[in-house]
Amino acid sequence: MPDEHQERAKAYLHSDDFFGDLPVIPDSQRVIASLTEKYEVFIATAAMEFPTSFPGKYQWLQRHFPFLSPMRFVFCGDKSILNADYLIDDQPLHFRHFRGEGILFSAPHNHGVEGYRRVSSWREVEQLFLPA
Repeated sequence: MPDEHQERAKAYLHSDDFFGDLPVIPDSQRVIASLTEKYEVFIATAAMEFPTSFPGKYQWLQRHFPFLSPMRFVFCGDKSILNADYLIDDQPLHFRHFRGEGILFSAPHNHGVEGYRRVSSWREVEQLFLPA
C-alpha cells in the first residue's frame, strides 16, 4: 500500500464499524455448522488488537452464525490461552505459543509463511475435518 494511504487505512481498521461490515467467507457458515455436529467449535478473535471492534464483531457473529451460542465466542488478546486441539487462523503469530496444531488459512499477508498445514478455503477445512 502506498505510504500516502497507510494512515487512512489504519484509521479504518480502528473504526467502530469496520468488522461489522465484512463479508462472510464463502462456505464458512455451512462448514462451521457441519463441524458443530461432530466437534466442539469455538470462535476465537484477538479483539484486543482493535478494542473498538467488540460490538461489531459480536453483532457480526450473531448475524451470520446464529447457530453458534455466544458462550462459544472467545474475545482475547493472546490466543495462546486457548486450550484446543486445532486453531485455524490467518495470522501465524497466533500459533507461536498455541499448544495444539495451528492450521494456516491462506491470505495475502501470509503468502510466504511456511511450517504449518495450510487451507485456502472452508471447503478445504471441510475435507480435512469431515471427509466424505
